[in-house]
Amino acid sequence: MTIRTAAIMQPTYLPWIGYFDLIDRCDCFVFLDSVQFNRRSWQQRNRVKGPDGIHWLTVPVLSKGKQEQLISEVEIDPTTGFQEKHIRTVSHMYAKAKFFSDYFDEMARILRKPRHFLADLNIELIEWLCDKFGVRRQFVLSSALDIEGKKVDLLIDICKSIGAERYLSAEGSRPYIEENDLFSENRIELKYHDYHHPEYKQLHGDFVPYLSALDLLFNEGPSSLAIIRSGRGGEIKS
Repeated sequence: MTIRTAAIMQPTYLPWIGYFDLIDRCDCFVFLDSVQFNRRSWQQRNRVKGPDGIHWLTVPVLSKGKQEQLISEVEIDPTTGFQEKHIRTVSHMYAKAKFFSDYFDEMARILRKPRHFLADLNIELIEWLCDKFGVRRQFVLSSALDIEGKKVDLLIDICKSIGAERYLSAEGSRPYIEENDLFSENRIELKYHDYHHPEYKQLHGDFVPYLSALDLLFNEGPSSLAIIRSGRGGEIKS
């Protein structure tokens, strides 16, 4: 079966809403877990907003002697008890949000589930948010494809492996993708994700963009997908 459009992104912790629009606009979404982990990146942290301002949620990981580990290999530090800290913080930040009670218990159950690897936690939370938003897509792990390569070559090999005819890239990847014309040479159509952050009903002062998608879910509930889609800048950009 040919997959028309694919997107490929690292599994990040409770990502922003543009991440879910990218998923919503493709047929197959590949979690890029077979590349090097970057400490203190979106891979292990994100932001939420509450009555006392913006707060970072960071998942502590084991890093001593593991500078070259892949995302799929990163282990959560089991000694910190971060799960309950994050649950308490989210409860404090969003307890007065209109749809908080509809989703909070499910999120807390996912966080409390015993697991070793950061990617497993991130992916389960992403899939849960997709379910709550109403986004339905096929998901694939790059680590399951047995593909080697770097940068653009890796992206092309993944697209070929899953039979994708079009690659939808995050705008931030444009500089290194356009160092050459490899997508065209391999007959894979290349498009860029054109997204402009929409505003929505948000508690606690002026609107702040680029928070975890939890902020949208707790504040807008069933309207979330329509709001996510409202940020699209028209046609997918070349």
